[in-house]
Amino acid sequence: MSELLLQLRELKTTFPTRRGLVTAVNGVNLTVRRGEIVGVVGESGCGKSVTMMSILRLVARPGRIVGGDIIFQGRSLLGLSPAALRKVRGREIAMIFQDPLSTLNPAYSVGEQIREALRLHGLVNGSLPFGLNRTRAEKERVLKVMEEVGIPSPMDRYAAYPHQFSGGMQQRALIAIALSCEPKLLLADEPTTALDVTIQAQILELMQRINRDHGTAIIMVTHDLGVAAEFCNTIAVMYAGQVVERGTADQVIGDPQHPYTEGLIACRPGISERRAIVPIPGEVPDLVNLPRGCAFQPRCQYAQDACDEAPILMSTVGHGHYVRCIRPSGYVRRPTDTARLGLNA
Repeated sequence: MSELLLQLRELKTTFPTRRGLVTAVNGVNLTVRRGEIVGVVGESGCGKSVTMMSILRLVARPGRIVGGDIIFQGRSLLGLSPAALRKVRGREIAMIFQDPLSTLNPAYSVGEQIREALRLHGLVNGSLPFGLNRTRAEKERVLKVMEEVGIPSPMDRYAAYPHQFSGGMQQRALIAIALSCEPKLLLADEPTTALDVTIQAQILELMQRINRDHGTAIIMVTHDLGVAAEFCNTIAVMYAGQVVERGTADQVIGDPQHPYTEGLIACRPGISERRAIVPIPGEVPDLVNLPRGCAFQPRCQYAQDACDEAPILMSTVGHGHYVRCIRPSGYVRRPTDTARLGLNA
């Protein structure tokens, strides 16, 4: 078994509002091992991005982490000073944000923005080859990373500005920034959302190669179950700030045990046959006034009185497969026909 890299323990993040306290992340438990690719899926507003921001302690004020712990390589990130945390951000844990155009600084060239991380973390230090100064060494490292992520003509593109890059190239630039310091963990917050399917495939292939060649662990946030099934080793399904199902891609996609997971799969159009898309009724609950028991209970066709009496705990339904659900007696869920849905788990 590979070494444990990251562990979230009952992580809880809240945001005070005029209407009350929004619990965006509500007791999330998640583990990531070295070299593993973990997918986090769910509807918008389920806490996926806030969970990623919480890991790096980048939650915007007045939001704050109010409970739990974040253990990275055996030490708590919540206990680090701001100076110590800055040494982790970008160097040990890097993040690819959702919108490259709003993330990249329009006033600086792409090459200089990639070089900034190297300069801040002082990675090109110590003895340098004779006649090679630090600035030149950093630039050579940047050109190598740009070439690695598939940016054509790196020497010419080094001085180009973000608006001169296409959407796919901007995303590659963000990946280059994240990879420049060779982090052990990469947080990818929906990196393919704004891209067409051809560029999506190229970006996913690039990230798989990074995982394979460098052993970089990845947490991929996505709405697309097809992407999660193809790309990830492990999948965590989030709903209303909680992980409601967790297991291998084969387990979660091929044999879903939570009604919400079933609903997400049923919403995906079929490929091999024409069929009606079955939407999940209702909407994500108000995070200010969460139900007392299961947050999915108001939308669940299998809901029982017990679902609303007390919080539902995670239970084991198979080796490495966990679900936050009370199964109705006599009800047996059918395995998903992944080929019919176009999901090759």
